[in-house]
Amino acid sequence: MSSYKTRDDWSFRNGGIQEPSLPSYPGHVQFLWKQVSRLATGGVVVTLLLVGAGIWRTGGQLMGGLRDLVTAPQPEPKVDVRSLVVQQVRSASELTTAVYTMESVVPASRERTLGGYVIGKTTLLYIAHAEVRAGVDLSVLQPQDVQVNGDSIVLRLPPPQILDSKIDVNRSKVYDYDRGFLGLGPDVAPELQELAQRETLNKIVEAACSDGVLQTANDRAKLAVSQLLTTAGYSQFSVETQTPGSCTAPANPANIPAAPSLPPETTPPAPSLSPNPASKAPPTAPPTLPPVI
Repeated sequence: MSSYKTRDDWSFRNGGIQEPSLPSYPGHVQFLWKQVSRLATGGVVVTLLLVGAGIWRTGGQLMGGLRDLVTAPQPEPKVDVRSLVVQQVRSASELTTAVYTMESVVPASRERTLGGYVIGKTTLLYIAHAEVRAGVDLSVLQPQDVQVNGDSIVLRLPPPQILDSKIDVNRSKVYDYDRGFLGLGPDVAPELQELAQRETLNKIVEAACSDGVLQTANDRAKLAVSQLLTTAGYSQFSVETQTPGSCTAPANPANIPAAPSLPPETTPPAPSLSPNPASKAPPTAPPTLPPVI
């Protein structure tokens, strides 16, 4: 076996120049080298496969985690039942549960004086139709007026009150207007009419309160609100009422029709109302005198 170590160790064979041949090794060495090369290649492939499998598995877990994070069930929204009940009941605003109507005959008068002496008197007889509305003002409800005990709801209503009192101007009228002898009484029909209307409102409110209109409104309000809650889908609830307070009408001048202004009379005293106006019947027309023959 020969080997060449330098460039000068070339051999000239068959008239040509040939490069030196590679050194040769025994057969078992070449076999071992091939086995080592195969093992190294296989190890690299296995390593790459393991790394790829790890990356794939890690990526799958990461994507699964992201998917679970995105599709995770959200917590159920919490609803304030008290505010919801208040909002639904408030929609009824002023709940009128009792209406009291009355017809009244109210006389009013006014005198004209001169030098401290009455020289004339004007009287007006007014037939008034009025009504009073009573109920509860649900717009003042607050969340603290609602108590939630498990599945049961307890709602406390505001106390009943007079919501409104007004004159029905379409049915009311002046029945009689008289300025007295020679018409010396002051011409104050609008003022006397307004006075009669105010007196009518005071009388009807007083009569309604005497007949227990607030208690009637309280009982009917409980029934009406119970029906409202049932319609809204509530099955277990309790409606509590409060004791009626003072029975007075709210100050609302708009319920009295405005009267046109007239020029003032000379030193007129304040108009007065006759006693027991409701029991006084409308006066009949004055008799006519027979013709002189």
